[in-house]
Amino acid sequence: MELTTVWFCLIAVLWVGYFALEGFDFGVGMLLPVLGREERERRVLINTIGPVWDGNEVWVLVAGGATFAAFPEWYATLFSGFYLPLLLILVALIVRGVAFEYRAKRDDATWRARWDLAIFWGSLLPAVLWGVAFGNIVRGVPIDADLEYVGGFFNLLNPYALLGGLTTLLLFLTHGAMYVALKTDGPIRREARSLATRSGLAAALVAVVFLVWTQVDTGSVASGVLFVLAALALLAGVAAAGSAREGWAFVGTFVTIALAVAGLFAALFPDVMPTSLADGTSLTTTNAAATAYTLKIMTGVAVVFTPIVLVYQGWTYWVFRKRISVHHIPEAVLAGESGGDQPAGSR
Repeated sequence: MELTTVWFCLIAVLWVGYFALEGFDFGVGMLLPVLGREERERRVLINTIGPVWDGNEVWVLVAGGATFAAFPEWYATLFSGFYLPLLLILVALIVRGVAFEYRAKRDDATWRARWDLAIFWGSLLPAVLWGVAFGNIVRGVPIDADLEYVGGFFNLLNPYALLGGLTTLLLFLTHGAMYVALKTDGPIRREARSLATRSGLAAALVAVVFLVWTQVDTGSVASGVLFVLAALALLAGVAAAGSAREGWAFVGTFVTIALAVAGLFAALFPDVMPTSLADGTSLTTTNAAATAYTLKIMTGVAVVFTPIVLVYQGWTYWVFRKRISVHHIPEAVLAGESGGDQPAGSR
């Protein structure tokens, strides 16, 4: 297998990891005003992702860095053509991160409400915009013969891409509800499980339409198999949630997102960014790649450090594996004496 293909697959794995892990972070953030009707409940929701959300974001940083090093033409065209949506995603992620750190700095309801709103929007916007961005990447955008993006912002707001945004929104919302049901106890757990069942059915309907559209337009045999497995995993996850089997329900949505993203990359290959112009030139794993020497050095680095990162992140999830509930949130924390939103009760 050529190194260009290897690195296409590695970048696909990084995006699979990012969406499957950060997806439930986004879902929990969007559910904050829904399941968190009072401060203790909101603190429980935030504490479920408190130890892991920043580690989950590392996946997108590595994916971006790997794209820059392995496929510089892809990186340049992508970030210039998708500048505004990617900027909005970046700002949303920054605001959300600041909100996690600052919401408990003052014992003031208005202060916390404003930061909670920042968490909600900082989770919702990326959940939608990532779907729009990947929808356009798979569908194709105006790229001329010089491998430059020649479209505008509104070229990205087409029906297929917007359906992709709705798909990721509903999938992440369901994934987050499954995670809350898995990580909490008491009324929040029951409400999250009920919500996951309802949103999961809506996500299944929208996702099937989006994946079938993708398969008809640009799909391959491999992508078709992955899409079918993703749909079956989602239905199995919803059924598990209805049977109060939260662990299997979360596995179902995790596998759904992983297989769906893998299917999009399978539908894309060997292109990395197809053109929608008749006289344009698509970016492929060949014409967008870095030199063979660069890819060889990167492969050596990846072989050494990737297992270390995976082991460390797996250890983090293991340490903070216990359920938490409202009785784990002491009065001192509610009064703002903790100095921040720490994962109390999950240690």
